[in-house]
Amino acid sequence: MKKIPVQFRLVFMTIMSLLAYSCSKAQIRETTPTAFAFSKGADVGWLPQMEATGYKFYDSDGSEKDCLLLLKERGMNSIRLRVFVNPNDDKASGHCSKEETVVMALRAQKIGMRVMIDFHYSDSWADPAKQFKPKAWENHSFPELLDDVYNHTFEVLHALKVAGVTPEWVQVGNEIPGGMLWPDGSTNNWSQLGQLLNKGYDAVKSINKNIKVIVHLDEGNNNDKFRTFFDNATTQKVKYDVIGMSYYPYWIKKDYSETIADLEFNMNDMVKRYGKEVMVVEVGGEDDKVQNTYELLAATIKAVKSVPNNKGIGVLYWEPQGAKSWSQYSLSAWQADGKPSPALDAFKEN
Repeated sequence: MKKIPVQFRLVFMTIMSLLAYSCSKAQIRETTPTAFAFSKGADVGWLPQMEATGYKFYDSDGSEKDCLLLLKERGMNSIRLRVFVNPNDDKASGHCSKEETVVMALRAQKIGMRVMIDFHYSDSWADPAKQFKPKAWENHSFPELLDDVYNHTFEVLHALKVAGVTPEWVQVGNEIPGGMLWPDGSTNNWSQLGQLLNKGYDAVKSINKNIKVIVHLDEGNNNDKFRTFFDNATTQKVKYDVIGMSYYPYWIKKDYSETIADLEFNMNDMVKRYGKEVMVVEVGGEDDKVQNTYELLAATIKAVKSVPNNKGIGVLYWEPQGAKSWSQYSLSAWQADGKPSPALDAFKEN
């Protein structure tokens, strides 16, 4: 065989190197989520506690693996993290401090996951049944509460920014059909609630104007609840970008097949009525009803994707990794052997 001259060999090697680099770049583009992709993900606030107590996560072949990688391999591209103001160390209802949130957000971002931050504005769980002020804010006047919301929101997001993480979405409040920071920010006093929500919005946008602000209610299938809340929000000139919804057929004691059409109707109505994007930021099914939970997830993803003009932007499972053996929570999607439930395959198959 005739020997190739050195100069031609150098040209050939250069071309091959460029091709390899281009392929590498293409792979990075494929595996790194973009701001325009449909979001599929999970709230994993319990994960650091689970790991600290020695819980191990396993792939379907029995090999131990990082939980976030297991979720990513099942089609998820987004992680949601709740933030408490001054949390305790309780395994089930504590943790989720600013510092812990920064560590988790950075970890998620490093494997190409998008990040959502969920502010509870409390020292522990905030939801429709309880919206208690943080202990440090209990005796503050309403003007002081406005500053508290702004400063806490800004400080957490600034800490994330310093660490190199810019969330794609931020929730100002968690499941707030009755308002937040009771009694001052109750829906019995919409003028004050509107001001509190706008303080959160302003703090988010001061960090990065491209972060999308979510206002989040429970019972995504309940159109009357959403119309009542967001009509009032409109009257108060509340600023936000996305309407967030929880969707748990289990808690209203109906199968998803009885309520999925109501969820779809409500999402479409929210888009038409208020011109906002919609997102199911919490969903979950019973861990021992694998097929039903798979179908629930598939139907929910389909419903959100079917919202016209790509205004339905994502679906996130709440604590899928929070195995019942560890959390006593029946709506996780993790098996007793530490492996992901096959129900989660709905995220990569739909």
